[in-house]
Amino acid sequence: MTEQHQRICLVHYHEIGLKGRNRANFETRLLKNIEAILAAYPIVTIHRISGRLCVFLKEGTSRATALEVTDRLRTIPGVARVSCGFKCERDLQIMGDVAVNALAECEAFETFKVQARRNHTDFETNSMDMNQIIGARLCEAFPEKGVRMKNPDITVGVEVVQNAAYIYARSIRGVGGLPVGCSGRVVCLLSSGIDSPVALWRLARRGAECIGVHFSGRPQTADTSEYLVDDIAHVLEASGCIARVYIVAFGDYQKEIMLKVPPSLRVIMYRRLMFKVAEEIARRERAGALVTGESLGQVASQTLDNIRVTDASVDIPVFRPLIGTDKLDIIDDAQRLGTFEISSQDAPDCCTLFMPRNPETHAKLDDVLAAEADLPIDEWVREIADAAEPHDYKCASYKPRKRKVSE
Repeated sequence: MTEQHQRICLVHYHEIGLKGRNRANFETRLLKNIEAILAAYPIVTIHRISGRLCVFLKEGTSRATALEVTDRLRTIPGVARVSCGFKCERDLQIMGDVAVNALAECEAFETFKVQARRNHTDFETNSMDMNQIIGARLCEAFPEKGVRMKNPDITVGVEVVQNAAYIYARSIRGVGGLPVGCSGRVVCLLSSGIDSPVALWRLARRGAECIGVHFSGRPQTADTSEYLVDDIAHVLEASGCIARVYIVAFGDYQKEIMLKVPPSLRVIMYRRLMFKVAEEIARRERAGALVTGESLGQVASQTLDNIRVTDASVDIPVFRPLIGTDKLDIIDDAQRLGTFEISSQDAPDCCTLFMPRNPETHAKLDDVLAAEADLPIDEWVREIADAAEPHDYKCASYKPRKRKVSE
C-alpha cells in the first residue's frame, strides 16, 4: 500500500455535534481519550476534519490491525460510528480503485450503494456525479452484486475534503454518548456482581469520570471478590471508563454491626455505612455524586422505603441508572460490555456476610437512627476511608490526587 492509500478510521459523533459553542471542548476531550486508548497501536496522528475525527494509521498497517483499531474505537464513549477505509488523492480514477479495494474487504454482502459528499467546491465533480461515477466503477468490479438505494447491505462512503478523499465501506455502530471527562466525577459502589459494572458504564457513557469503591468482606471472608473487581476494572479500562478503584476491607465493621444492631436492620445499617464511606471518598476525590447498581425491588435493600432510608445517610446525590431496568436487560448489557462472565463467578463478599434470615423491607428512618446512635459511625467512616486501598487504571482525563491521611 502506498502512502496515498493510507488506512484511516473515521470517527463519527452525534451528540457532540449538538453542543454549539462548547463543541470544540467535547471534540478535544474525545480526541485525547482516543489517543490514550490507541497508544499501543500504529497510529500516526488524529485530526479533526469536517465534523469527524480521522485516525491515520501508519503505512503498511494490515487489514487485521485496522479492524482491531475499529473495534476498540467503537467501545469508546462519545463515538457514534466508526468507518474503516483509506485516504487517497482527489482523483476520480484513483478514488474508484480505492472504493473497489474498500468494498472488497467487506464481509459477505449482496447489495451496496455509494454515498458521496463534497465538502469543498474547489473539487469540480459534485456529490451526485461522484455517486454515479464511483457506483459505475463498483458495478464493473462486482457484477454479481446489486445496487439498492434503500437499506443496502453496504454503504460505500466517499468524503472529499480540501486536500484528500476518504473512502470507506466497513462502518460499525459505536456506543454513543459523551466523552469520559466532560461531565464531572462520580464515585460508584462497585461489587463483583452483574449490576454495578453496568451502572458505572452507563455513567461513563454520559461523560462522567468514574471512581469505583469495592467493599470487600475481608478479613471475615476471602479476598476473591477483589480479584474479580480488578478483572472487571480492566474490561472497563479498555474503553477508558474507569479511573480508580478503592478496595475497602469491610468485614470487621459488619461484624460489629451484627453484634449491636437488631437482625432485621443489619442490611440497612451495612448500606448506610457504605454510603457514608463512599461519600467521604467522594469528598476527597472532589466527586459530585454516588452511583449504585440498584434496581427497584430486586432485593430486600432495594425497596422504595429502604432506598429512602439509605439515601438519608448522605448529603450528595445518589444516581441509580438501573433503577427501572429489568434484570434480563442488565444481563444483556453486561454481556455486551464483557463483564458478565467475570461477574458470574462465585465470590464471597460483604453482600453475603452476616445476612439476617428476615431482613427488613420497609425500614423506618427513626428506628434506623435509634439503632445507629450507639455506633461510632463518624470514627468508623474516617478510619475506613483512610485505610481504603486505591488501584489506578488508565483514564486520560483523570489526574490522581496525592492521598492525605484524615483529609
